[in-house]
Amino acid sequence: MEDLQQRAQRIAAKRSSMWVYRAVRRTIMTVLYPYFRVQRRGREHLDISGPVIVAPVHRSNLDTPLLSGMSRRRLRALSKESLFVNRYFGAFLAALGAFPVRRGVADREAMREAIKMLEAGEQMVVFPEGTRQTGTRVGEVFDGMSYLASRTGAAIVPVGISGTEAAMSTGTRLPRPVRVAMVAGPPIRPPENRMTRPQMSRFSEMVRERLQEVFDEAQALVG
Repeated sequence: MEDLQQRAQRIAAKRSSMWVYRAVRRTIMTVLYPYFRVQRRGREHLDISGPVIVAPVHRSNLDTPLLSGMSRRRLRALSKESLFVNRYFGAFLAALGAFPVRRGVADREAMREAIKMLEAGEQMVVFPEGTRQTGTRVGEVFDGMSYLASRTGAAIVPVGISGTEAAMSTGTRLPRPVRVAMVAGPPIRPPENRMTRPQMSRFSEMVRERLQEVFDEAQALVG
């Protein structure tokens, strides 16, 4: 029997999935961007070829959909496995580029799929802080992002997003019309040689510092 991961990858590979992604992206930019008066800076840093890890701060469920307007390419993203249990909603998420990951465990299957996608030159969202956080400071970042970059040679593009927490914080059902700003920084290239664990930790800290810089810039834009 086909498992959730296999099914998600099969659906995402269909040409029709790109039509779905583009239609949803167009709707987001037509409806949500004016509603939140979204400001964008640094889009050129995402307009690059090859594998890219988009590394944003994470303050709201609005972050991932709004990010789609920052890049012309389809964004792949890890999403919690429970969202794919419903066959139809799971198929919709897969068409948008999402694929399932088991939270709270080392999901080697999801990691293998992420590596394959990046090696194929795709663009993927990885939240360095893991789950949603609060506040104006970037907390501890995990080395999973650095591991993927080291394995695949993917560039990491930090993205600061401000306003989404006020617009739709945890537990909020309807978003408020709060100004949102997104700022992408220059790509961060991993070392050519595979990084050791201590090197990955130092690399992650460098990404955290760059992420704080663009987060500060995004916060300044929304006042």
